Formats: sequence, C-alpha cells, structure tokens
Amino acid sequence: MSAKRSVAIRVLGQEYRIRTDADPAELQRVAGLVDETMSRLRDRTGAVDSLDLAMMAAVNLARDLLSERAGWHAGQATQRVRSLAEQVETLLRSDDLRRT
Repeated sequence: MSAKRSVAIRVLGQEYRIRTDADPAELQRVAGLVDETMSRLRDRTGAVDSLDLAMMAAVNLARDLLSERAGWHAGQATQRVRSLAEQVETLLRSDDLRRT
C-alpha cells in the first residue's frame, strides 16, 4: 500500500489539495476533465455559482459514465453471443463431418 501524499489540483482557477495514494498524474487528468466540464457548462449556461456548476458537471459526468458502462456491458454481451454462435457452428460442422 502506497503512502498518502498531498497533490495540488486546479479547478476553475481554484487550487485544492487532495490527500491520496493514487497516481498524481492520473489525479491531474481527472481534475482536468472536471475543470473542462465545469468551464464548458459555465460558458454554455452563464452560471457563475461554483456549487451550481459542480452539480451540473457531476450530473453530466455521471451520465457519461453510465452511458459508457452500458456500452461496455452491451459490447461484452455481443462478444459473448458471437463466441457462443461460433462454438455452435463448430459443433454443427463437426457433427456434419461425422455423418458423411
């Protein structure tokens, strides 16, 4: 287990220090996504209250996450169906060969 360290991030020009054992570069990428999302929402909606922007960003990012997860699960299901279909086809071909 890694030792926790304090990592500085910036969101909407405000610095936050976060104690974490996660990779600091990864945390910076996450903070960059949050900052980008909040900035885009501020520009699009004209909202200036940081709590309002944070809430809208959280909802947008959660929606994106759920959409991504649904796509990933659908992709897994599709791959599983393909795999099963290939197995059935292989079995049918081998059965056809035994009959001839």
